[in-house]
Amino acid sequence: MFKRMKSDIQAVFDNDPAARSWFEVIFTYSGLHAIWSHRLAHAFYRRRWFTTARIISQTSRFFTGIEIHPGARIGNRLFIDHGMGVVIGETCEIGDDVVIYQGVTLGGSGKEKGKRHPTIGNNVVIGSGAKILGSFKIGDQSNIGANSVVLKEVPPGSTVVGIPGKVVRLRGKPLDRLSHQLPDPVIDSMKALQRQIDELQSELAELRGQLSKERVTSE
Repeated sequence: MFKRMKSDIQAVFDNDPAARSWFEVIFTYSGLHAIWSHRLAHAFYRRRWFTTARIISQTSRFFTGIEIHPGARIGNRLFIDHGMGVVIGETCEIGDDVVIYQGVTLGGSGKEKGKRHPTIGNNVVIGSGAKILGSFKIGDQSNIGANSVVLKEVPPGSTVVGIPGKVVRLRGKPLDRLSHQLPDPVIDSMKALQRQIDELQSELAELRGQLSKERVTSE
């Protein structure tokens, strides 16, 4: 237990250049307090002491501003920086060495039962205000841009931005070099609309030609 707590503290130093001392980190970092409280709550949750687990999590939420459901599974060395407003759902799973900034929501997209929250891979960075909603996976080594809204699975090594979130880089390469690998439904829809417009224009041109011939014949 103490070895894991030590690695949690080291994760703060690895990710936050403002961290100056162990004393400061232990007593002033709300993200660290929330993670430690969650470990205790999760232990009660696994033993089916659900009410006790929720009391611990809600008490932690009151003091830290970070809400982590006791059922969430969190890996090693998670770092929550300036964590106010972070929400992590019950069936969420988070891998190792993940960084989460303030205002992030790892939530569900409806009232369905069972697995309804995202699975976050290893070495993922989730920017401020990002919302990841639904039961799908964010691949290892991915970066989720600030205020992005992610509604579908993200391949490993991706950079995602926008509303809804779109992959703009994959394994360090811009998406335009990989467009043949990752189809874009918006672009496909635009192409289909353009084809329909071209067909309508062609039919209209033929109809005009027929009308012109009929006028000439009648005259």
